[in-house]
Amino acid sequence: MIQNFLTVAHQVLILFILIAVGFLCGKIKMLNENSVKSINDLVLYIVCPCVIIKSFIRKFDQTMLEGFLVSAAAALFVMMFSILISHFVFHDKKDTRNRVYKFATVFSNCGFISLPLQQALLGNEGVFYGAAYIAIFNIVMWTAGVYISSGDIKMLSPKKIFLNPCIIAVAFGIIIFVFSIPVPDIISEPIGYLSALNTPVPMIIIGFYLSQSKILDAFKNIKNFICVGLRLVIVPLISLGVFMLCGINGKVLIACLIATAASSAAATTMFAAKFGNDTSLSVNLVTMSTLLSVITMPLIVGFAQSISQ
Repeated sequence: MIQNFLTVAHQVLILFILIAVGFLCGKIKMLNENSVKSINDLVLYIVCPCVIIKSFIRKFDQTMLEGFLVSAAAALFVMMFSILISHFVFHDKKDTRNRVYKFATVFSNCGFISLPLQQALLGNEGVFYGAAYIAIFNIVMWTAGVYISSGDIKMLSPKKIFLNPCIIAVAFGIIIFVFSIPVPDIISEPIGYLSALNTPVPMIIIGFYLSQSKILDAFKNIKNFICVGLRLVIVPLISLGVFMLCGINGKVLIACLIATAASSAAATTMFAAKFGNDTSLSVNLVTMSTLLSVITMPLIVGFAQSISQ
């Protein structure tokens, strides 16, 4: 339990240092609104697909495939349940705020925060199951997430869904894994380099928007606490109960729970910027949930480990 706490706290500290870099860049005017929007698109359309493909570059294994499918199903349940509960809970007068609350509740930071903890507690197998969660995360984010952020059903045309870079990456990734297709270094290494941008660049983007907002305001609004409470406590605990009732256990259970219990996704801010929603609120929710996750994640994951043994 103590080791879990220290591992998560270490990752969160790294995240906040990266956010501080973006904050400084915003304050000294090294970054501006237009440049950040361009960087935002770079992450969403190039970096994210590379992260997905990289997670699938491994030899095929039947048992791991079964665990992968279970993890994917668990991830889909968590996100559908989160969409449902957020729909009933949040009814802000301003759509630009309402959409941010819903997005922050549904989508967790299942990459940067979750993968290191999955690696530390479960090894490479835990990271693989975490990749299944990330794959579903991207599919749902680019479908339901786009609708939540835009409010425009036209954004969900089949062409836009299936030609989305992240969803194409999931399809290619599955083919690579199932057929154990060797990926030459000349291809895999650039993918790895681009994937490495998935941690610092989104955090710098968040830092920039943080420099333009008032973080203390996050702790003055009860709706923010409701959103963060759902993301960090209610959704993970209910999901844990459902997972166990469905017979999910072992490394798959813990890997899925780690991803479920993570703070609000960095994409909350990137999507808010892309679709013209309240970026200040999105930054406050991501930062607030990340800070509080230092306490909630170790407690929830430790509890799950103790009752699933």
